[in-house]
Amino acid sequence: MAATAAFREIQDVATDRAVFPPPSRNAKPVDRSAWIAAFHHVRDETERRAGPLSPEDQQVQSMADASPTKWHRAHTTWFFEQFLLREHLPGYAIYDERLHYLFNSYYVAAGPRQPRILRGLITRPTADDVAGYRAHVDRAVDALLSQASASALDAILPVLEIGLYHEQQHQELLITDILHAFAQNPLGPAYDAGWRFPRPVGAEGRSDIARGIVPIGHTGEGFSFDNESPRHEVLIQGGTIDRALVTNAQWLAFMADGGYTRPELWLSDGWIAAQAEGWEAPGYWRRDGVSEAEEISGRQAWASMTLAGIQPIDPTLPVTHISYFEADAYARWAGRDLPTEFEWEVAAREDKLSDAFGLVWQWTRSAYTAYPGYRPVDGALGEYNGKFMSNQFVLRGSSVATAQGHARVEYRNFFYPHQRWQFTGLRLSDTRI
Repeated sequence: MAATAAFREIQDVATDRAVFPPPSRNAKPVDRSAWIAAFHHVRDETERRAGPLSPEDQQVQSMADASPTKWHRAHTTWFFEQFLLREHLPGYAIYDERLHYLFNSYYVAAGPRQPRILRGLITRPTADDVAGYRAHVDRAVDALLSQASASALDAILPVLEIGLYHEQQHQELLITDILHAFAQNPLGPAYDAGWRFPRPVGAEGRSDIARGIVPIGHTGEGFSFDNESPRHEVLIQGGTIDRALVTNAQWLAFMADGGYTRPELWLSDGWIAAQAEGWEAPGYWRRDGVSEAEEISGRQAWASMTLAGIQPIDPTLPVTHISYFEADAYARWAGRDLPTEFEWEVAAREDKLSDAFGLVWQWTRSAYTAYPGYRPVDGALGEYNGKFMSNQFVLRGSSVATAQGHARVEYRNFFYPHQRWQFTGLRLSDTRI
């Protein structure tokens, strides 16, 4: 399908990036056509990613952490209607006020919402109805960007910009959520039978990280989320960081040495989670799908659910779909550390990491908390990041499912330590004391 081919294009480093990111919103005069093009680029990408999926596929919600594809398509549309159109387009006609209850996510200030765990019960509107909703909002955004005065654009563009990056976040979730759903299906369906995980560069050795006080956070150039600011100074202890990501082969060695059965390697909460969930390998790994001949010959007896369906584990690829608890246990087993998010940022900025972007998000040992002096933005959009700064850990980089133009060095992703349905991996470091 053309849609799956389009998804594979986002993994190609040669992909044309002229459309996204959009131009600076501080540029004068405003390039309206470029902003309109960026808007349609993002909106079209969501539909391309949803394209291979049937209406039944788009309806399923396989766990509380995931959302149906149809919900992602509608929620990102609601975001523009709620925060952009009803505030800035005079006379805008709400498509259907009832949808605001169904497709609000967690914005308490914006009104009540369907409980997250029940999103899969929203059988109506249909997938086709959601397409009509998207088209209605797209036409209105086109009109707004074409007609707004230059002074009005000063207030419009910041909201539009965060809406574009917000939709790109949901594009990644769309892929990881449907992968989780397909992994529950005994048939092991493929999202894209031709999909292949990109080959890592995998440079050998370690890079030095100098001890010193360094600036961290958003530089002020280009887009950022509020949790990347204020820019501030931190002390880096110094040490080394691996150029390469940890591979499946290295993870198999951890497993063979009893990594999942040795409580001394695990944080207490991690051990409880691993026992409760029956973890014995990364997420989506399974022993089925491997032939008896491979078992007898001693070849690797693990396969994994991927976007191409069930595939044998490739030992040369980076390990993925691991929780923070697993990453921490592996680092302890290896006698190494996970880097802090600040060590990672310094090393990435100095080009000391291979495969920093585009393969797997990389767990750091940094808790997701506010930078010194952080203040959320005013209004409902202030709920975007700040209220989640509790009990989560920071990941850096980007993954194979991250949309083109979305990744940045200062970007702070965050998840709970037990979660592993995202494309999450790790690299190791050593800190000098």
